[in-house]
Amino acid sequence: MEALEPLLALPRSVLLALWVARVGAGSGPLQRAVDAVQGDDEAHTVTDEEDDIGSSRHLPDLIAAWASGPREAAALLPAPGDAADVPVAVSAAALEAGECVLVRTDAGSFAAVPRIEEFGSIYEPGHFVAWTVRRVADWRTALLGTVGSLADSERDLRGALVSATEALTSLDVARWRPDAAQTIASLRSDADRGWPVPAGLDGRRLRVLGTAARLRAIVDLATADDGGAVNLWQADQRSTALREVDRAARRAMCAATVRVNGTR
Repeated sequence: MEALEPLLALPRSVLLALWVARVGAGSGPLQRAVDAVQGDDEAHTVTDEEDDIGSSRHLPDLIAAWASGPREAAALLPAPGDAADVPVAVSAAALEAGECVLVRTDAGSFAAVPRIEEFGSIYEPGHFVAWTVRRVADWRTALLGTVGSLADSERDLRGALVSATEALTSLDVARWRPDAAQTIASLRSDADRGWPVPAGLDGRRLRVLGTAARLRAIVDLATADDGGAVNLWQADQRSTALREVDRAARRAMCAATVRVNGTR
């Protein structure tokens, strides 16, 4: 049975968006934000194409620059066929990464996209992460129109959970991937995952993040290979049945990060 921790880990962009929107002044809160986003990674580097964060090129400089005044933030998790309204200037890079962060400050609107490189072995894995920051057009109106409210996302997740259960039952996952079926069964738990999110994050956001993370992990496991499919039609049916589940989960996870004036 696969370990649950990597499957349920929050994307770095989700963590960065949550922390940027809420981190306060002072070195202590800033360091907690940096530690939460970096986790076990090597120190994250930053390339700022507009040179808006000064000469230093590390994650603390980026968070400090963005958190120095009023700000709004969100994460997006695009996928092939679902650009999720990522700004055009970073759409190709964000699609390749599968994630990006959008921030609005008094200095303008920005997008940050991580490039993640793995090193080491399966026993001692490591990651180099380099963020590229670019100025973009104001993203707020388009984002709110695409992602919707947190309440809408929570409702959509309930439907996606039913769809995922029906799809996995009809596809008989336990027969063609018993190891995946055991892990999927374990993902039903609502237990606290110990995510390094900001203190005081409201219950609904945490609930939505938890359900979305579980659904994304289920989709990941169920679509990892087509070895259990008898023919191409079955493989296509499996992919189609779970694609919308993944889309709802990604959109909900994004909605849980949105911190824009006028939203909660």
